[in-house]
Amino acid sequence: GNDKIYVPIDQLRLVSKYVAQEGIAPVIHKLGSKKWLLTKNKAKKQIELVAKDLLELYAKRRLQRGIKFDKDTLWQAEMEDAFVYEDTPDQTKATKMVKADMESVIPMDRLICGDVGFGKTEVAARAAFMAVLQGKQVAIVVPTTILARQHYYSFLDRMNHFPVKIEHLSRLSSTKDSNRILKSLLDGSCDIVIGTHKLLGKTIRFK
Repeated sequence: GNDKIYVPIDQLRLVSKYVAQEGIAPVIHKLGSKKWLLTKNKAKKQIELVAKDLLELYAKRRLQRGIKFDKDTLWQAEMEDAFVYEDTPDQTKATKMVKADMESVIPMDRLICGDVGFGKTEVAARAAFMAVLQGKQVAIVVPTTILARQHYYSFLDRMNHFPVKIEHLSRLSSTKDSNRILKSLLDGSCDIVIGTHKLLGKTIRFK
């Protein structure tokens, strides 16, 4: 109807576009009605449950011990200096945060967001390289076969001056190649594998 809701300007960030599944119209309740209050209370309870789960999850995570990586090596600096573009301020910040996570004993739990072409892959490549230099294998999981191939060539290009073995595994890989890659993951001769959800299958085993 003619209901109005006033939002203080300093809380304008709390107003966001409503996003729903395509073709499904949102249910609208009159402010202050019984249905509105029930819906609001139900949402509050759900939020409390999610918050409780998150608190428990992060408490458990704090007690766990992950891999503690050493600080940058000369090769790490050399690899990063070979980047053909100038780092954006956000890229520099993200790289530092990821490295700080890796140098901590607490398992990493970081999400990096950014538009296409803003350098997320480079941050991932640096982290992967850091892990490989310290004797670990790296798996990069991507949503599509095209992206898997793109990342494969990007990583090859970034690390072609170093003794890092990179492989690509998706439904486009032949049976012969897949078997060879699976063997190289198991014996440790493959340092970085880039692929789709195929990497999460039961046949995948790392050294």
